[in-house]
Amino acid sequence: MNRAWNEAVRLLNRSRDVILVVAGVFFFLPYFAFMLIAPDPMAGVNPATPLAAEQMFSRITQFYSQVWWAFVLIAIVQAVGMLGLLALLTDRRRPTVAEALKIGATKVVGYIVAYLLLGMALALAVMMLATLAALSGAQALVGLVVILAVVAWIAAFIRFSLVGPVMVKEGTANPLAALKRSWTLTGGNGWRLFAFYALLFVALLVVTIVASAVFGLIFGLLGTEVARVGDSLISSLANAAWATIFLSVLSAVHDQLVGPSASTLSETFE
Repeated sequence: MNRAWNEAVRLLNRSRDVILVVAGVFFFLPYFAFMLIAPDPMAGVNPATPLAAEQMFSRITQFYSQVWWAFVLIAIVQAVGMLGLLALLTDRRRPTVAEALKIGATKVVGYIVAYLLLGMALALAVMMLATLAALSGAQALVGLVVILAVVAWIAAFIRFSLVGPVMVKEGTANPLAALKRSWTLTGGNGWRLFAFYALLFVALLVVTIVASAVFGLIFGLLGTEVARVGDSLISSLANAAWATIFLSVLSAVHDQLVGPSASTLSETFE
């Protein structure tokens, strides 16, 4: 974990300026624009009178039905940015921003397909287990299915976390091949990766909560509209920071599990 973190920091420092540009354009700006433009599903609700569960569900459903296209667009834009950023972090040729984004654009369809296939497989498995639990009529089995679904999601996230680095650095275009390669690379290291990702998640979450609380208080003192813009700004900065740091970690983990390339070994002895 220490080696992976040190390598991630080195990768970030190596191309800091171009990484900040990509993170700003693909992770900060789309999220910030969405936060400012999207309607508030809780608008008009009196904080002193909480909504019933049915009303809350209706408002949230209506919200997603209005802005689903924005979520899809942001997901595609951020996927291109993620793959382009991985190219900047992993490619020893040190591509320009334009070259890195071209790599991201050419890989984005396969990347999305890979995770769609994974999501559908997980959803199908959960649906089958939930159906069996419902037919049995045992409430304990329903709870067990929920626990198994959460465990399966976490395990899948860990074992298939290297799909992006595999597609970008190894040049894999086939989604199934990328999923298989990530599964192979992470084999035998699941618990280590779980511990590493969990520690990283907790650390970033604590920093985000503290920053949101401090700056939220400051923005709140300046008025409702300033508070809304300020909250959007903090959330967007956190989104960009999370994506950038986690992608650098994935790149470093991939490098460590794959081992040094032939070109790296050659440079060592030259």
